[in-house]
Amino acid sequence: MVLYSAGKEITEDAITAILTAAGVEVDAAKVKALVASLEGVDIKEAIANASVAAPAAAAAAPAAAAAAAPAEEKAEAEEEKVSEDEAAAGLSALFG
Repeated sequence: MVLYSAGKEITEDAITAILTAAGVEVDAAKVKALVASLEGVDIKEAIANASVAAPAAAAAAPAAAAAAAPAEEKAEAEEEKVSEDEAAAGLSALFG
């Protein structure tokens, strides 16, 4: 988010520099995975979708728990399909 807000390119080096400056021990594998997961993601759109999807997801959680057993079979089939929206939702968890 810091890099995006500053208009900077999101690279492994840039993320590592920010985390190091914040006093965080950097896990290079996680940084590499984060950069790879952001490839092709429109961050502006992801932020907009995350802010809309978060309240809806919280409201749907109790209903989802009741239907968890039948949904497990369907989830396994759809596990391989990761859309840009799902990737963005996962990213929003990283950045609060």
